Amino acid sequence: MIQVKGIRFINYLINLVIGLVQLILGLRIILKLFGASVSAPFVEWTYNTSEPLLHPFEGIFPTKVLDGTFVVEFSAIFAFLIYTIIGYFLTSLILGFDRKWNSQR
Repeated sequence: MIQVKGIRFINYLINLVIGLVQLILGLRIILKLFGASVSAPFVEWTYNTSEPLLHPFEGIFPTKVLDGTFVVEFSAIFAFLIYTIIGYFLTSLILGFDRKWNSQR
């Protein structure tokens, strides 16, 4: 029973971290899309917090500006998708190891 709690806790932590990453990147995507003012403290905080998450994905796709105001940051959208996939595979991997370990007992 202790092992099950450990696996659930690990999955909870993975989901929590990935959920926070998704929240921060999602906010960035929406704020950029609608041209939020960089001088607003919340917008500045969101951009500064999401910057390290985007670093590995910078320059992969161009950023498009529509109508002079709306910014579509494809690198942020791609990062959002990749982090989501990583979270899915990590939880699947852990659950797979747990099933294999429990079937051998």
